[in-house]
Amino acid sequence: MKNQYEVIIIGGSYAGLSAAMALGRASRKVLVIDSGKPCNRQTPHSHNFLTRDGETPAALASIAKEQVLNYPSVTFITDKATDAKKTDVGFEIKTESEELFICEKLLLAAGIKDIMPDIDGFADCWGISVIHCPYCHGYEVKGQKTAIFANGDAAYHYSMLLQQWTKELTIFTNGKANFTEEQMTKFEKHNISVVENPIAKLEHKQGQLECIVLENGERYDFSVMYAKPEFKQHCDITEKMNLLNDNGYVKVDEMQRTIAEGIYAVGDCTTPMRAVAAAVASGTMAGAVINNDMAAASF
Repeated sequence: MKNQYEVIIIGGSYAGLSAAMALGRASRKVLVIDSGKPCNRQTPHSHNFLTRDGETPAALASIAKEQVLNYPSVTFITDKATDAKKTDVGFEIKTESEELFICEKLLLAAGIKDIMPDIDGFADCWGISVIHCPYCHGYEVKGQKTAIFANGDAAYHYSMLLQQWTKELTIFTNGKANFTEEQMTKFEKHNISVVENPIAKLEHKQGQLECIVLENGERYDFSVMYAKPEFKQHCDITEKMNLLNDNGYVKVDEMQRTIAEGIYAVGDCTTPMRAVAAAVASGTMAGAVINNDMAAASF
């Protein structure tokens, strides 16, 4: 059948394409469904990935897609998977364009969607000068006066971690601070100030942060800010099939299997470790495990 595949992969970024390559090299008939809206589409450069350090995310994805599609058993379509149903032989996948596809195994690799706070300019700066990961972006802004947009344990963790990149840190809690006495003592020790007044806007030029403006009119000049906004799963299927843990990620074991038989998950939808290298590694693992599970079942 035209719309029947051995494996369907929902999400065609680094993790999904990595799995598709492993499965393609095993000559499995694979369909990759991707909506074309990666979470890092505003990020100018990707770092900490061997052989491609400093490359643009779009270029990495383009190279990956080209190489994966060299394997004739792999098909890639631009569409959005909207529903998945368990069947006697596997799964039925429905897309936004009303297409139906069936498969034996399902791999979820659609990542997450960041929820931007209601602050003018924040979304424009996200991934450019408002960043989430020092391992991905910290070297390029090391030694600079740096803002942290967070509260509680998240802000404390950033403050501790970022000491390796800069000693000039200011925490913006965007409201009443939520720190223990021990945490406040640490902030004082390292000369980290805490600003509780709400932020009105981020002034920037084409996504490059210049100034943090508070609701009371105070202004703070910063060119970089770390933030970890709330998120939701990019693909609703993860929630519809009750695959999420208490932290909002798809729960997987060390082999990338979910709690549902025949469903696997990889990449950002499974972990807060948002890095290209980690996504590729999980995809390679899942591709091998899926092929192994199918081979064992048919042997």
